[in-house]
Amino acid sequence: MTTTCPSGQHAHHDVYAAQCPCRALLDLLANKWSALAIGALEDGPQRFGELQRRLQGVSPKVLTQTLRRLEDFGMLDRTVYPAVPLHVEYSLTPLGQSAALPLNALRAWVEDNIDQTFRPEPGH
Repeated sequence: MTTTCPSGQHAHHDVYAAQCPCRALLDLLANKWSALAIGALEDGPQRFGELQRRLQGVSPKVLTQTLRRLEDFGMLDRTVYPAVPLHVEYSLTPLGQSAALPLNALRAWVEDNIDQTFRPEPGH
């Protein structure tokens, strides 16, 4: 889908432009919890509790917000199964799967290179 840039001209998107609509998507994907949730869902559909256990340190509120934003952007599907109690599963859409590829590479790079980085003392 082509959108109109602020100048009114049809052009390719420029993430460096202040009003480019792709900035919201970049913000979403550059978020730590989004990147980790997408990575966790690469293994297949998961329930909320499974995701929360996998993403150690995320609060239920932040995970809920993250999953809603990912769903709003078309990155994941939320499927509700009519059972008691309600059974909800999250899975990547094809768009989410395509985003998982570069995010997986970034996570691997971080794990491989963390020992070479300067890490300031806490509180600095």
